[in-house]
Amino acid sequence: QGQLVESGGGSVQAGGSLRLSCVPSGPMTTNNCLGWFRQAPEREREAVAFIDVYSGTSYADSVRGRFTVSRDNAKKSSWLEMTGLKADDTAMYYCAARGGIACPPMDGISSADFDYWGQGTQVTVSS
Repeated sequence: QGQLVESGGGSVQAGGSLRLSCVPSGPMTTNNCLGWFRQAPEREREAVAFIDVYSGTSYADSVRGRFTVSRDNAKKSSWLEMTGLKADDTAMYYCAARGGIACPPMDGISSADFDYWGQGTQVTVSS
């Protein structure tokens, strides 16, 4: 753990927006699937959004239409634009990477399926 660095978290009111960033802290291949996960207290880590090398995306049902994931292959970076935030979105948000051009299906994914992780950035939404 430690090859990715997230930033952009904070505290917002319900309905607000935040933009999370993820940059590599060390050497990182461009051919990877980048993912965003989140973990709320006493809950399991869950996948939020994935983006592959060709910017193909997938989203959890709970965030589809509100969150947008993007990437810049030259910068090896990813962003998670979050709008219409709800109290249920409160969690620690992590970016992750795994080798390969394509991303795996989100259903049944686990943390072990990704090789590199950041330390997380806290998002708190007050209602």
